[in-house]
Amino acid sequence: MRKNAWTCFLLILAGIVIGGFIGSMFPTTWLNYGQSFGLTSPFVLDLGILCITFGMTINITIASIIGIAAAIVIYRFI
Repeated sequence: MRKNAWTCFLLILAGIVIGGFIGSMFPTTWLNYGQSFGLTSPFVLDLGILCITFGMTINITIASIIGIAAAIVIYRFI
């Protein structure tokens, strides 16, 4: 069976989401320790009739890193 890149991407994305959820369940533990980076104030493009706002913040925690590692291990066994 040939492994698919989309399967790997979806597993890693699920690992990030589940890890972030677990980290938010335990906010005072070491699992929720991490770094946040990105655009803290959004970039606004006002064209008169159309206003577009760009912004993105990524919050990397220990729990999400563990989730990524678990997703990669699961992908290797598929």
